Amino acid sequence: MPQHLTLLLECPVVIALILISGIGGTFQYGFCVCSMTSPSDFIKELVNKTCVQRYNVFLEQWQVSLIWSFAVSIFCIGGLFGSLVASQLVSKCGRKQCLLFNNIFAVTGGVLMFLSQRAMSFEMIMVARLLYGINAGVSFSVHTLYVTECSPKKLRGMVSVTSSTFISIGKFSAQLLGISEIFGTEDMWPWLLGFNCFTALIQLLTLPLLPESPKHLLLDKGDRQACEKALRRLWGHMDYSMEVEEMLQEKAALQNTRSHTVMELISNKSLRWQLITVIVTFTTLQFCGISAVLFYLFEVFRAAGIREHQLCYVAMGTGLCDLLTALACFMIVGRIGKKALLFKGYMGMSTTLVLLIITLYLKDKVSWMPYCSMVLVFMYIICFSSGPGGTTVSLPGEIFTQSYKSAAFTIACMLNWIGMFLLGIIFPILVDSLGYFCFIIFRFFCTTAGLFVRLYVPEMKNLTVLQIAEEFQKLHCRSAQKLNKQQQSRIKICQTKF
Repeated sequence: MPQHLTLLLECPVVIALILISGIGGTFQYGFCVCSMTSPSDFIKELVNKTCVQRYNVFLEQWQVSLIWSFAVSIFCIGGLFGSLVASQLVSKCGRKQCLLFNNIFAVTGGVLMFLSQRAMSFEMIMVARLLYGINAGVSFSVHTLYVTECSPKKLRGMVSVTSSTFISIGKFSAQLLGISEIFGTEDMWPWLLGFNCFTALIQLLTLPLLPESPKHLLLDKGDRQACEKALRRLWGHMDYSMEVEEMLQEKAALQNTRSHTVMELISNKSLRWQLITVIVTFTTLQFCGISAVLFYLFEVFRAAGIREHQLCYVAMGTGLCDLLTALACFMIVGRIGKKALLFKGYMGMSTTLVLLIITLYLKDKVSWMPYCSMVLVFMYIICFSSGPGGTTVSLPGEIFTQSYKSAAFTIACMLNWIGMFLLGIIFPILVDSLGYFCFIIFRFFCTTAGLFVRLYVPEMKNLTVLQIAEEFQKLHCRSAQKLNKQQQSRIKICQTKF
């Protein structure tokens, strides 16, 4: 059994915290991303029936599609708003209280979803999606921050990945519950869309049994006694004196400082490379091509001979692949490190996209080529889930000090939601104009991000936030020194010539 997993099993309260915070945290985000796919035809039918009964108006197909698209995309607007308010909530209320309060949005949204069909109101679905978005926007940052700060330093890399793992669990759960044998029917689809209510209630009932983040108690509240009490509950008899000492060193380094705003983070030159790292990785998280690959999923499987009624089950297989890879990432990240996983993931995705373009181009010319495309789709999902998909979400919490974490997560989440919204608008245009050659654009993002991580991001394995900050400075000081030496050598060459 791996050393990190053995250490985790010695902390049963931390395991409970991972499960409880995850089920009402990033699970909600992953579930909402995929839950609208299965009942799409039923929702469009509800839109038509509502307009006929209420206004005696028969909508055209493009009008129904427009309302449907708005119902889907309003989730991103709610997510953007949630990410903006999360920074203030997490600093004032704490991680645990913020997650508890956040469940109100999911419960309210779930009730609206349950009643939407009976009330013949598609507007209730839109309001519920907006509330789900606010819930996901808050939990996207707070969940990661909470589990990371409650775990021992040796386990932080492994535990932080669980936020991405629960996104994969949420996606797969939505695909599974959305099949016709469960909730994917005309009568049962409101239960699928309202499922977030149940997971939120689970967290509401169980999270009060767990302690607040020790780091928040010591650094933000200044209560060392409460911090040590929380550590004893979380880690049992494990020696936590070293972690407390490191937290006190961080507190001393941040003496008389408060939680900084987004603008203060942007204007701080000493944190410029950490900020650029967050911008590059979170922008690429949406523009890496995962949406494009999933868009061509059914086309690839149809060409490979999969029957129409079996497509949803094969697509569910990709969700299972995503989930299993995310679990594997959880197991190996403590040993390999995030930098290596990010770099290998980006470059693997970049290579796979090139091969996928070739196989899609040749699918009508070579009989066995669609099977190659099918294999490449699964390879791409594995590269994404084991690299960027598994490690990006928790990155701001590991490379920024306590006073800048909230602002960093706000920027990261804003980039994620804005990227998702823009991709939803731009992607259909790209597909109509370029077809599968749109993968070239996404490959550019993957390659650029991979090279950036390789050259400008230090390894973070088993390092504190202050040590990671020092590594960033060392790395970029060396880069600056090399650049200066190159410039000086060029000047000398020019002087000798003239």
